[in-house]
This record gives sequence, C-alpha cells and structure tokens, in this order.
Amino acid sequence: MTLKNAHKWGTHIKMSDKAQSQNYRVLARKYRPSDFDSLIGQQAMVRTLSNAIDSGRLAHAFVLTGVRGVGKTTTARIIAKALNCTVHDGPSINPCGACDNCKAIAESRHVDVLEMDAASRTGVDDIREIIESVRYAPVSARYKIYIIDEVHMLSKNAFNALLKTLEEPPEHVKFIFATTEIRKLPVTVLSRCQRFDLKRVEADVLIAHLAKLVEQEGCKAEDGALKLIARAAEGSVRDSLSLLDQAIAHGAGEVTESQVRDMLGLADRALVLDLFEQLMKGDVATGLATLRHQYDAGADPAVVLNDLLEVTHWLTRLKVTPDTGTDTLVSEAERTQGGEMAQNLSMPHLTRAWQMLLKGLGEVRTAPSPIAAAEMVLIRLCYAANLPSPADLVKQLQSGSGSTPSGAPAPSGGGGNVHAISGQQAPQASTGQGPTAQQGAQVLAFKNDASYGDDHAKHPMPVDFEKLVALFNAEKEASLAVLLKDHVRLVNYKPGSITIRTLRQIPPDFMMRVKSCLKMWTGVDWQITITRDAEGEITIRDKEIARDKKRRDEALAEPIVKALLSSFPDAELIHVRDSRAEEEDLSASDDPLEGVSFDDADDTSEFDF
Repeated sequence: MTLKNAHKWGTHIKMSDKAQSQNYRVLARKYRPSDFDSLIGQQAMVRTLSNAIDSGRLAHAFVLTGVRGVGKTTTARIIAKALNCTVHDGPSINPCGACDNCKAIAESRHVDVLEMDAASRTGVDDIREIIESVRYAPVSARYKIYIIDEVHMLSKNAFNALLKTLEEPPEHVKFIFATTEIRKLPVTVLSRCQRFDLKRVEADVLIAHLAKLVEQEGCKAEDGALKLIARAAEGSVRDSLSLLDQAIAHGAGEVTESQVRDMLGLADRALVLDLFEQLMKGDVATGLATLRHQYDAGADPAVVLNDLLEVTHWLTRLKVTPDTGTDTLVSEAERTQGGEMAQNLSMPHLTRAWQMLLKGLGEVRTAPSPIAAAEMVLIRLCYAANLPSPADLVKQLQSGSGSTPSGAPAPSGGGGNVHAISGQQAPQASTGQGPTAQQGAQVLAFKNDASYGDDHAKHPMPVDFEKLVALFNAEKEASLAVLLKDHVRLVNYKPGSITIRTLRQIPPDFMMRVKSCLKMWTGVDWQITITRDAEGEITIRDKEIARDKKRRDEALAEPIVKALLSSFPDAELIHVRDSRAEEEDLSASDDPLEGVSFDDADDTSEFDF
C-alpha cells in the first residue's frame, strides 16, 4: 500500500512539472508593463499624457510610432486602462490594474476595447464594421476604444472610409493607432491624431532593467553579457527580453559574456579592435590569423565585418567628437585603445576603410564561401591602408616625386605598388610613348591653349572625330549622334574645324545644331564644311561593323572556340564583346580597323553563343 501511494505521489510530481513547463510565459510577456510607472524609456510621452488627463484635455485619437519592441501596443492598452479604470471617478494616469476593466483589457477580452490587426484586416469592409459600431455606447466601460495595430497596412480606401469618423467621433469613442511605418500613413490621418514617437530605450536604462529582471528570476548575469544583449537589441525592450530568455536557457540560469557571444555569433570586441588595428597597420598575416581564429571560435564572417564597420564608425565619431568615448556600452580598455587609434588614424584612412568594409559586407553576404570573401576584403583593406591619401598623391605628382609621404606608414606586402605606378606616370606622359599618353597630352594641350577654348569649357577638345561623336552620345543628343555616326563621312579633322561628306539629305538645321552644341561644350566656335569633292573615310558605323567582323573571325579561329563549336554542333557564335572600353579600344591604334588581339595580356573577351 505504501509503495502504491509512493507511486501515485511520484506520478503527481511529474504531472506538476509538466504542467509548470506548459504554463511558462516568456519574459517579454511576463514582464510586460501594466502601468506607466513600469514603462521604461518613454518619460516624455508619459508626462504629456499625465498632464492631458489631469487637465481633461484628452484627444480623441492617438498614433503611437517607433521601432519594434519599444511598447506601442503595450502603451495603447495602458491608455485604455487609464481611461476606463473603475477605481477612479474619471480617467487617471495610475490605473489600479485590479478592477474588472483593467484585468479584461490586460487580457485582451474587454467588450468595449477592441483590438484590430490591420496587417490581416486591411480592407474597407473591416473599417465599415468600426464605423457602424461607433454610434453605440459602451457596454461597461467609460469609453469605447479601438486599438488598430500596424495601421499603415490599411488600404487607401480603408483610410478614406475612416476619415470622417476619425475627425468627428462620438464623445464616448477613442482611437489608438500603432505603427512602425509612420511615413506610410496619409497626412489626412496624421492631422486628425495626436502623435507620440516612442524612442529607442537607452543602453544604460536597458541594462539596468535587464539586471533587475535577472534578479527577480533568481538568476545571475555578468555585466558584459547584459551589455552584449543591450547592444544586440538596438533599443528594443522586447528584443532584449527575448535574448535574455534565450541566454538564461542557454546557460541554465547563469548568463556569462562568453555564452552570450557564442549564442549571438559575435566576435570578441577586444579582438575586433585588435583586428582593425592590424588592418590599419597593413599586417596581412596577423590580420588573417585573427579572422581565422574568430571564425574557428564560431563567429560569422559577416558579423565580423559588421563589427569592423561599427568600430570604424565609432573611431570616426571619436575623432570628431571625443565625448563619444563615454558610451555605456564601451569598456575602459576599449576607450583607451580606441582613443589611441583615433589619434593615429587620419580621416581619409577611416572613410576609405568604411567604404571598403561596406562594399565587402555585401560581397560576404552573397559569396558562396563567406570566410573566403571576408579574407579577400581584409587583404584589400591591408593593402589600401598603406596608400597615400588623394591630397598626398596630388602633391607627389605636382612635385614630381614618387616617394612615400613622410606621414604614411611603411608599405607591407604590396603597399609600394601604387608609389611605383605614380612614379611612372610623369615619364610616360613627358616622353609621349604609346598612343594613350600621346592623346592624353593632346587633350591637355588643347584644354590649356587659349586658342582652343576657355578654362570654363564643359569638356576638353576631342582629339579625333570619333571622340567628337562620342561627346554627342554622352550629352544625350541622340539624333545628332546617329546622323554623325551613320550618315557622315569624315574628310578632314582638326580641333575646331571639320570637313565632312553627307550620304543622305540632312535636316536644314543640322550644321547650326552641331556648331551650337560644340560651342557650348568646348567653348570654341567650330568651322564645319560639307563637301562633295572628296570621298572621305567610311562612316563610324561601318568601322564598328568591320571591327566586330574581325573580332568574330579571330574568335572563330581560337582553339577553345573551335573546341566548343565541335562539342556543340548546334551552337552558333552570336556576339564577341571586348572587355575594354570603346575609347580605349579606339585609342589603342592609329588604324581604327585594328581589332582585338587575343594574345594581349590586358585583353579579355566574352563570347555569347
């Protein structure tokens, strides 16, 4: 008999534990504020509502806006309780929370407080139900209150149907709207409501709130862990409570900084600062080793780059406004290290690092191997860290010196490449070796010569006829560009003067329009002559066709293309696209029919079949 009773008692204990686990409420619901005293971080709104209730200046409609998790719906329910609490003779800023009305509103079952989710009920028929019911007096409450969550999801017709009732509702009706997208609300709706912007909860307030809840739950949490949760929540109380709930479960009641970092997939903040310092010094090997160490420890490469972006932003702010270092989420060691880095790094280096990391973050998120993409981003950042700023580079070119500026760090790995390149530019331009340098010198000569235009010209003087036609394309003069490209043969060209032969009847104002455009763009009065005595060159369009044909023939002669066509008998070579820009292609040779050479080291062509 005793064993039987013991068996029954043990069964009773197991059922109780199961029932307890089924009745568990997450922290975000368990500690949802029930009055304005427990609502954190929204003192301005509470003060306004308190004064309005005390003075009897209550609006008939409110709109609450803010990011997710700052308490919009919770605030709407507190307002409903403040207006309908039966303990007080009228509306009160301190609802009791114990009367029937307060309990029913808190449990979303009050017959006179109607909550509607506009995300699932967006049509005009749903609003029509509200319009028809507002004329009836409340059953048991002082006011009939309509709470519409995510109100920006309503359709245009639904908003229009609500306008008249929203402007002049009965005295016993109050509207409370909640939205995260305030800009999507029509101005006609906003002008009829009293607006409250619920701000993000500050980090120190959120950390103190989390510490209080941890103590109430009978758990332990490190300060560093709460800082990580507050940083990840980004001012959202609900997000912070959800993360804290997960962290308590993860650590079996003890929340440590390392556990939270592993749970969130974050890298160690101190290691991120060390990594950024290594990158700014151009130490490629150590930087890659640090990244690999964080990756092996479970850090997401995208999160590491995002942390580097945050460090770059923080250091930039620290350099501009030193008070940034007093942030609650920043430890004393981070303040010291960050202050030294902000002093040593220049603003061009920080802004360049920001741009490269921002672009690299998108690459990491879309790359098939995120860690490989992250390593390539860090390598680029290391090499770029040793490059001189644009201002220093201009000074070097002006002085004719290709040496590293005195303030620049010593090159590491590949940082000296740019200095070698910058040192080669001046000799190439001065000797005139190569068509590109020659044409560049011509452009500069035409630009600076007073006889070829003024310094305020929009474009430099075109070096040849094809550049002149490209100028019309660039300035969106499509009709003139087509005529010059397809129906005009060049007889003679020199800057400021061209002789052409037309192949068809041209518009009467053709020459006037061409001269007017060139005068406006180059600052020169051009002389344009049409002749019938000379045959002239072939048109630019014919030149392009000839170049395309030559590229196609050379492509068909390539062994790899022959192998592809033999492997796929039904395949056809449709188009050959040269990767070099048209201008570079044209300037690569004095002969415009000179095609693309597949043996050129700097040339890559794409074949479309």
